[in-house]
Amino acid sequence: MRLRGGIGRACDLAGLMAISLATAACSGQAPQPEQYELGTAAAPGSAEGFASNAGDIVHFTGDSAALSGDAKSILRRQIRWLNQHPQYQVTIEGHADEWGTRAHNLELGAQRATAVKDFLKRNGLRAARIPTVSYGKERLIADCSAISCRSQNRRAQTVVRASSAARN
Repeated sequence: MRLRGGIGRACDLAGLMAISLATAACSGQAPQPEQYELGTAAAPGSAEGFASNAGDIVHFTGDSAALSGDAKSILRRQIRWLNQHPQYQVTIEGHADEWGTRAHNLELGAQRATAVKDFLKRNGLRAARIPTVSYGKERLIADCSAISCRSQNRRAQTVVRASSAARN
């Protein structure tokens, strides 16, 4: 096959990609995303234990960064777990659903991450620094137009990682 420049090359590459995707779809083995489920047999002091014992995701209503009562309850469990396991550091990821502009959703994700960070600090998490990042609508958990899907994407996720030095 001879690849040409410009539009012809783009068409050739798109064709190859379509064939690759079709072949992968026919293989019957779709890759499964890594998920954490409540109640799994995760080690209590591990990062997976954080997700299953404390909960690593809080949800928000549409176009809001206000923490609900349920979100605050999850965050209090996170604080207890993190205080019991000072060898971990956290990053708070803010996310939005697919509606709205990219700029608006990045800002909303940042507001959600900051709301979680502020709550953790105000309620006893002894951390010199809790970094935040906003992904806006770039990392959807559920990708469909139903309201139930969109509500899953309006979230802040606390990601734990092992630290070489204990936090103060």
